[in-house]
Amino acid sequence: MSNVYSIGFGVGTQNSKGDWLEVYFPQPLLNPADAIANAVTGALSIGGGNVAVALEQAQLQPLADQLESAGASEQAAILRQFASSQRPLVAVVLHSDEAPQSVPESYLKLHLLSHRLVKPHGTKLDGIFGQLANVAWTNQGAIDLQELPQRQLEARLKGELLEVSCVDKFPKMTNYVVPTGVRIAHTARVRLGAYLGEGTTIMHEGFVNFNAGTEGPGMIEGRISAGVFVGAGSDLGGGSSTMGTLSGGGNIVISLGEGCLLGANAGTGIPLGDRCTVESGLYITAGTKVSVLDDKGSVVESVKARDLAGKSDLLFRRNSSTGAVECLTNKSAVELNAELHSN
Repeated sequence: MSNVYSIGFGVGTQNSKGDWLEVYFPQPLLNPADAIANAVTGALSIGGGNVAVALEQAQLQPLADQLESAGASEQAAILRQFASSQRPLVAVVLHSDEAPQSVPESYLKLHLLSHRLVKPHGTKLDGIFGQLANVAWTNQGAIDLQELPQRQLEARLKGELLEVSCVDKFPKMTNYVVPTGVRIAHTARVRLGAYLGEGTTIMHEGFVNFNAGTEGPGMIEGRISAGVFVGAGSDLGGGSSTMGTLSGGGNIVISLGEGCLLGANAGTGIPLGDRCTVESGLYITAGTKVSVLDDKGSVVESVKARDLAGKSDLLFRRNSSTGAVECLTNKSAVELNAELHSN
């Protein structure tokens, strides 16, 4: 383990003022070995702190040679490929896991998530919205919004169409990273910074925000909001929803355990334990009044849904006669009372 948190060599896009719009890191490093970290910081004269340094052509071959000697042959090969490009190049060295202070730092951290090097909430992303500008994502790459009209005119005068697929701070993940063992039916619905575990399928209506994702395997036909992590074997039905940490100013981290099911058009605003089910059409929020039923179907107590947060083997349903929200468990009344009042 080195005293450097992360290193990335990237190629990206700048606007006419030289401001970074986006950066692609083909193979970011997390906790690189001391020999690799020392080779990079020494060759680029980097002291402490978190920095993004523009790479000059004259620096590439010497740095590649030092990385080769340090045992980082794949990184050396990337730098040698960089030598044939005229695009803006950057090296980012993060000595510590702190809130990103630039576009290159922000993109490196988003790559760490989508490369499965860290899990959601595993790296600090505070203030990332303030670091990233809204960008026009087009068939000619990222374009500064103030420069977009001129680029559109130039394309038309050449008889071409500049296709603007979206305007956003975050690009789609698959233009930067395609994790192994996943299916994504509609790639625009997965943002860079999403974490998709092996065996994850994202169907057309599925959505995964940054700093969120799945352990895998799982079938996602609903929305995984920012900050939400879905455990292995859990499925989100069509139109279902998870309440993110960005929604309504909430700071409760929502997660689903293993083997859970959110039915079609259902949702949760509380973290669920393992093997929980929310029936189709039912949205559970922290303040939802819930009648808790024991293993015989008898009402034991009425609680707010937040009191059931993180507990396993629960089935949430709406009583079709009374409209009351009920929670069925496999525990006896005595077991339930003890668990509900343990805190």
